Amino acid sequence: MTRKYFFILSFLYSFMLPMSAQHKLFTLEDLNFGGHNYHNLRPQNMFLTWWGDQLVETDVEECHLIDAKTGKKKLLFTLDQINEWAGCDGEQTQVRHLTNATFPYPDQPVVAVGNRRAFVLVDFKAKQLVWQDSISGQEANDWNAKSRATAFVEDNQLFVVDAAGNKHQLTTDGSRNIVYGKSVHRDEFGINKGTFWSPDGQRLAFYRMDQSMVTDYPQVDIFTRIAELQPDKYPMAGTNTHVVTIGVYDLKTQKTVYLKTPVPAPQSSPEGDTNALKSNEAPSGAVGGASESVPVYFTNISWSPDATTIYLQELNRDQNDCRLVSYDAVTGQRLAELCRETSDKYVEPLHPIEFLPWDKNLFIMQSRKDGYNHLYIYNVKGEQVKQLTNGPWEVMEVVGFNEKAKSIVIAANKAHPLHRRLYSVSTVNGQMTELETVDGVHRARLSASGNFLIDSYSTPTRARVIDLVDITKKTPRRTNLLEAADPWQDYEQPIFECGSIKAADGVTDLYYRMVKPHDFNPEKKYPTVVYVYGGPHAHNVEVSWHYGSRSWETYMAQKGYIVFILDNRGSENRGRDFEQATFRQLGQVEMQDQMKGVDYLRTLPYVDMNRLGVHGWSYGGFMTISLMTNYPDVFKVGVAGGPVIDWQWYEVMYGERYMDTPQQNPEGYEKTSLISKAKNLKGKLQIIIGYNDPTVVPQHALSFIKACVEAGTQPDFFVYPGEGHNMAGHASVHLHERITQYFEDYLAPPSAPEGATNDLRP
Repeated sequence: MTRKYFFILSFLYSFMLPMSAQHKLFTLEDLNFGGHNYHNLRPQNMFLTWWGDQLVETDVEECHLIDAKTGKKKLLFTLDQINEWAGCDGEQTQVRHLTNATFPYPDQPVVAVGNRRAFVLVDFKAKQLVWQDSISGQEANDWNAKSRATAFVEDNQLFVVDAAGNKHQLTTDGSRNIVYGKSVHRDEFGINKGTFWSPDGQRLAFYRMDQSMVTDYPQVDIFTRIAELQPDKYPMAGTNTHVVTIGVYDLKTQKTVYLKTPVPAPQSSPEGDTNALKSNEAPSGAVGGASESVPVYFTNISWSPDATTIYLQELNRDQNDCRLVSYDAVTGQRLAELCRETSDKYVEPLHPIEFLPWDKNLFIMQSRKDGYNHLYIYNVKGEQVKQLTNGPWEVMEVVGFNEKAKSIVIAANKAHPLHRRLYSVSTVNGQMTELETVDGVHRARLSASGNFLIDSYSTPTRARVIDLVDITKKTPRRTNLLEAADPWQDYEQPIFECGSIKAADGVTDLYYRMVKPHDFNPEKKYPTVVYVYGGPHAHNVEVSWHYGSRSWETYMAQKGYIVFILDNRGSENRGRDFEQATFRQLGQVEMQDQMKGVDYLRTLPYVDMNRLGVHGWSYGGFMTISLMTNYPDVFKVGVAGGPVIDWQWYEVMYGERYMDTPQQNPEGYEKTSLISKAKNLKGKLQIIIGYNDPTVVPQHALSFIKACVEAGTQPDFFVYPGEGHNMAGHASVHLHERITQYFEDYLAPPSAPEGATNDLRP
């Protein structure tokens, strides 16, 4: 898609919206997650799931079967009926809604549904309870449809309850220091859980994490009569990280074995630093080094189809050497290293291998080894059979498989970096077939056979569309299930625009979104806020509804601001080199690109460059303060939420991937630290944090404020007691009102006449 295309869309859209508006104004209760009216102004949606190849709408009180050809609905059962058939008549066990209902058996009329305390299987044709389980008080829960066994964590111990209701305790030494059955490595490397059932449901692989050697960060609970220490285990960059092992429990033998993975001993420490790596220690596993790298991170656990072999990716501490390794699930013995990927920067495994349903000897692996995330077919000997996809674009998701056609359904941005389109890829000849023809951001769920999919998508001018697609046809047949009306049609809506500029390298295209007031007048000058994130694994601009705009941008535009958002190098979905441009110098390349965005704003006569602000959260908070202190004469007002101040205080896995350790990269850590830049602050800066933030711990913001005190600069500071990295519930409304008010107080007043002092006070 060309830049010209974007501007034509934006031009038409800018005229269309104000004409249809009815002069109603938004409040934060309307726009912000946690607001009392927020859900009423979200695009209409449908809760859909598959029962084999049959589509079911799981509404709050009813479940309907949807005809694939006509879209007509047929009632399957109601909420009252499920509670009656399951005997769930008590307050604790009663099912409250059906939106989370699933149909785990394609050939059986059985629905699975539950609440926070109970889980039931109900045969809705026989009208009777099939099976039930209590999940009250469990910290993690993983139910397997094949064996009907449940793995869960309770009081720090890992348990399995079999289909007959027999409870098996797998561990006895679980504690705050020894963690079982939960996510490890701080949710990096695609990890989001700690238990993994085999395909037949007879074996359970699980994580064991020893974090006794990890330093405590002293969080405080202030909601007791006398405040109490409530520490978090927090491994900072360059310090001891936890040690992970993997157990395998066999339901039949009721025995557990541990995979014989190479497990490193806790790192020794130089004198004076009880947790640091040796400062003269060579990077662990450096590519080209004389010694073999020792894996520290074990991720992307998967099973062979016959449930006898476990596969995982093993990554060294330096995160530049990744190996796919197989293990015997019965004995725990290491079987083979199937493939290895190294880098002079980093390798980041995010996806477990997936076996082709029609060939137990072949599997799909995702890798960026050619510069973009693509699919490769390997055999179980570790031989690459073929590269299935290729080109300067990214595979964004493997949606599923079609066994009959021997194809894979994927989501990819092949058409354009801002798109997410759906394709079928033949594993026989690699041919890619588009499954839809509408530009936009598409997300799909595939039926059991892979013959049908639910395509839910949006475009800049369409809030939500849901189609049922038969992909067995030469031209996929679509049945529209929902075309959501614009939920904002009665409100004054801002103007949303999208375009591109060149990055600081003069070559790379960067994409931006601009949000303007609904009554925008190019003859006026507007205060402008740059909203920034800028870090990896995120993007802000896409061709979804309103170009992916956040609701707060609408609120600011309503108050007379222009909001500008640019995805700099380092952000996601643009390939390996685009992301890795920031390696060992976080914030530097990103700032260069953001300042190219500022240069573009200078060319716009309606942008008041004397009233330029910046705002971001987390990585965006780091970017906000970086821009405020590196370009103090450009940005007059900033609001930084949950900001990283110095990467030496951030966590091991993320921090060392992008920065190496402080011992290996002292110049990079010094260059990117904001402590030494506190003296440069000129404009008005408000820092906001959650008092109990476990992600970007309060040490960051407090250390920067201390540096400002010593330098004589004057930031403002606000804390949300009891909140974490993001404000939950209605506190989020309060937060965004506070952010808005800060810009209203210090950026909104008209700029001073030429030659006058730049006093930003109202």
